[in-house]
Amino acid sequence: MTVGPELALVIPLVGAVGIGLTGSKPNLREAVTLLCAATLLGCVSLIAAQVLQGEHPRWEGPLMGPGLQLVLEVEPLGLLYAMVGAVLWIPNSIYSIGYMRGHHERNQTRFYICFALALSSVMGIAFSGNLPTLFVFYETLTLSTFPLIAHHGSPQAKRSGRIYLGILFSTSMLFLLLGICWAGVANGGDLSFKAGGILGGVDPGVRSVLFVLFVLGIGKAALMPFHFWLPAAMVAPTPVSALLHAVAVVKAGVFCMLKIMLYVFGLDVVRDQVHHEWLMSLAAFTILVSSIVALNQDNLKARLAYSTVSQLSYIVLGASLGSVLGILGGGLHVAMHATGKITLFFCAGAIYVAAGKTKVSQLDGLGRSMPVTMGCFAVGAMSIIGLPPLGGAWSKWYLGLATLDSAWPWLLAVLMVSSLLNVAYLMPIPIRAFFLPPPSGGPEPSGIQEAPLPCLIAMVITAILSLLLFFAPELALALPELALGGKL
Repeated sequence: MTVGPELALVIPLVGAVGIGLTGSKPNLREAVTLLCAATLLGCVSLIAAQVLQGEHPRWEGPLMGPGLQLVLEVEPLGLLYAMVGAVLWIPNSIYSIGYMRGHHERNQTRFYICFALALSSVMGIAFSGNLPTLFVFYETLTLSTFPLIAHHGSPQAKRSGRIYLGILFSTSMLFLLLGICWAGVANGGDLSFKAGGILGGVDPGVRSVLFVLFVLGIGKAALMPFHFWLPAAMVAPTPVSALLHAVAVVKAGVFCMLKIMLYVFGLDVVRDQVHHEWLMSLAAFTILVSSIVALNQDNLKARLAYSTVSQLSYIVLGASLGSVLGILGGGLHVAMHATGKITLFFCAGAIYVAAGKTKVSQLDGLGRSMPVTMGCFAVGAMSIIGLPPLGGAWSKWYLGLATLDSAWPWLLAVLMVSSLLNVAYLMPIPIRAFFLPPPSGGPEPSGIQEAPLPCLIAMVITAILSLLLFFAPELALALPELALGGKL
């Protein structure tokens, strides 16, 4: 059976309608959410089977003007991003049920609707066949996630929402849109994604300016100094933080970076021109500085947010190398970081719901009352650090090989120092939870127990995924390899 990429966009949209219609019946509403998530995973899995057999499903929308047409075309790198979104929407939905009910959140129907709309935008970005399509869904993702950032409606939430919209819209409108328009003019109106890139024949000076515009325009990649929206967005409910950091927004940024390097500029152009060296330096700077900032954050979600800023720049660094190994390592890190970081945010939310604690300094002895939560946190942390036998070991391995294979082997030192900083700001959390006595001096914090069962189920699923990605990374490896034409 042939499945087109348009179906992957339509399923979450239909789900959003169904969620809205069943909003007055929470059990039915959440059943619709889970059914929609499972259906989307089935759809993306069928598309994956087609791609692995050498097919390239494609859909073309109506022509809206010269060079302006919505085009969806499945290519392996986009399929990897779509698989990450489709797989993780299921545990995120399960977790949301426990968290939103356990924390007695308001506006839950709106919350689930916006989640579904965001996943539709993710599919549009993943399967975009040209730059205009990518831009349209890049912006709809921003719009659909804004109500999630400002969900609580408090002054702080509204302020965070304004920062979110301000940074992401200003970067995309001032830089990305200008870059797309200029690229169209420079390339005779052709803005389709093509293997080897489409700007090889453009004047090198113009190409260098376009490179800057595209990089600065992808604010969702959270490169410094355009990273402030990400820590500010932590005011949102924890399932939203998990969505931002693992499933949708930040992964959209780094995926766009990989896709543009591979299909707009081409690896030869990225590697052979000097304009990519500043991006390497910026990525290395962001990796180290944000790791140091994370080390000094006592608020747990803030520490995880700055960790995400650092980890995203691993992917940007891989893209900036202009090498096969760099793209492979960056593509792998999209999946490996997603499963590890969503686990950490699930644990942070569970700690808040069950124990009311938000700071690292408050977690002493908590492992005695919440062993499943803190055990899953340890698993997610080790994956982010890159320790075997967790999936993060593979992506960091290939990124390390990419730096050694480049003209800038000193970048390996950046990755190694950052990994040591990962250990310093992540591992003390489970260690103090399991091995330090609670502040009261008693055997366990009084009255604290594990979070609601759906929260536990979700974090166990994602922790197991992080483990499986080490022992069975074949699909995560195969898709970037296909995107690179099997040049390994």
